[in-house]
Amino acid sequence: MTETGAKESIVPIETPDQAARSGVFKRLLKNPLGLVAMIILLIVILAGIFGPLIAPFDPNKADLVNALTGPGTAGHLLGTDSAGRDVFSRLLVGAQSTLLAAALAAIVAVAIGLPTGLMAGYFGGWFDSVASWCTNVLMSLPAIIILLAASAALGRSVWISMTVFGILMSPGIFRLTRTSVQAVRNELYVDAARVAGLSTASIIGRHILFVVRAPLIIQTSIVCGIAIAIQAALEFLGLGDPLTPTWGVMLNEGFINIYSSPILAVWPGVAISLTVGSFVVLGNALRDALEDSPKVKRAKSIKLTPPKTESITAVELAASDHLLTVSRLGVGYPQEGGTTKTVVSDVSFHLDRGEVLGIVGESGSGKSQTAFSILGLLPAEAEITGGSITFDGIPLVSAEGRQLSQGRLSELRGKRIAYIPQEPMSNLDPNFTIGYQLVRPLTRVLGLSKEDAQKRALELLTIVGITNPQRTFNAYPHEVSGGMAQRVLIAGAVSCNPDLLIADEPTTALDVTVQAEVLDLLRDLQARFNMGVVLVTHNFGVVADLCDRVVVMQNGRVVESGDVRTILRSPQERYTQTLLSAMLEGKTPMSLLTVAPPASDTPASDSAVKVGLS
Repeated sequence: MTETGAKESIVPIETPDQAARSGVFKRLLKNPLGLVAMIILLIVILAGIFGPLIAPFDPNKADLVNALTGPGTAGHLLGTDSAGRDVFSRLLVGAQSTLLAAALAAIVAVAIGLPTGLMAGYFGGWFDSVASWCTNVLMSLPAIIILLAASAALGRSVWISMTVFGILMSPGIFRLTRTSVQAVRNELYVDAARVAGLSTASIIGRHILFVVRAPLIIQTSIVCGIAIAIQAALEFLGLGDPLTPTWGVMLNEGFINIYSSPILAVWPGVAISLTVGSFVVLGNALRDALEDSPKVKRAKSIKLTPPKTESITAVELAASDHLLTVSRLGVGYPQEGGTTKTVVSDVSFHLDRGEVLGIVGESGSGKSQTAFSILGLLPAEAEITGGSITFDGIPLVSAEGRQLSQGRLSELRGKRIAYIPQEPMSNLDPNFTIGYQLVRPLTRVLGLSKEDAQKRALELLTIVGITNPQRTFNAYPHEVSGGMAQRVLIAGAVSCNPDLLIADEPTTALDVTVQAEVLDLLRDLQARFNMGVVLVTHNFGVVADLCDRVVVMQNGRVVESGDVRTILRSPQERYTQTLLSAMLEGKTPMSLLTVAPPASDTPASDSAVKVGLS
């Protein structure tokens, strides 16, 4: 591809993050409650920042001559307290320490609860058990007693109190995050990201964290509001520093003088109520702006010069006996009572470079479990009970049934081993554009720049037969058809020129016409990139159309294997014969239901209805 042609084919695109930021702010402004809450908090924040500079009096300067004066007396806008200190100045300056204390509590709670919740929800296991036990212990402690004890032991410091309070609030963040992560960690698009070669940190940081952002925003805003209320409550009880002007100290001062000057309690009470309510309302409004917004794309038409496909070349492959060897593989799941349910037993086959191997069998025969064993995507509770898997001389599963670590597998997945899933729509993350999901593996796995990755993604979309790749690049998964989504997944699978492609029933969710197109596409790509392909299917028609050799599985075992022509023409096993006989090809179809026309001398209501089968 020429340099000029590359420049012509790419039109600068507003990134999803840029579009999201601008769109969220606009939708937030359109929410009346959110707008009011944002204005109130903005006023409070500005008061906290500039309060010490614009305060008309020193907030700690006592003037006993003017003690307990009313609003507007002697230049005091809101009056004075029992020591003659200006209430308005203390209210302005107190906003700073109050907001900083709330921010400290929220930061501590999120810093502890969010990462532990992400790891416990995603990895589970012993870390989940230990973290859950610790949070249960924290939640069982009476918070106000702990805060009082901390204040007595460590001193009357609002910063110490809010740090302890943040620790006590972290279990709520932890549980919320853990539950949200557990709901999505087994989604197919997470598995697709793992197969694409993305690291665990990248998957958690983008695909997983993106899901928990909405409840996390609301929970954080609630923590800020509660922190302000708790801080005020502690200082109201006299546990604050009387020399530090805060709203809680002012509230305590107002309560002491409730009979002589009841208005002193009104000003800090109003400030605390408005600030706490604004935090909660703004959190909900921000959640609505992030989650309930329509996905809007630029309507500007884009002119695209189709890129030349010669720039993508097949990987130079070293000669070896077999690209993939599976020997006596066994997979099982532990059951109650210490037993193990075996779903794959003694499965053996091999795959050469540039060859297509079909694994065929009915549902539950162990086809997908075998494929997932190669990919390292078995559920956490699954066990490799025996056998070995070797990919190009690299042992993925040892003879003792030990699987290669996920870290080593991630070095192969996305680079040398690719995967095409069965459900195209479920394997695309609905929160990101198709272009983003194609570009990110190219930048993270191959190390391409964002511009080069975008060019490569558009080129791949053209190769897989998408007529308007730029429009598809900008679209979200829900805006494309199932057939187009499958083509997108195929483009992503071959984006890094893999040596091995595992396709798990890639045409099951598609109609007949699109199935034929996808099979033609797979055949063309397999020849173009000289890949070895493992095709998992229950359809012998697909096997006959695409495969060189076939493995027939039943009840987790291989019952027959060999050349496709030999198996189709002369199957030796009764199960294989049964599968072949279940195909519709060559069968007499059922005709349409027909209604015989009524005779001229017979009323239409008495006419007989004839149903015929050809």
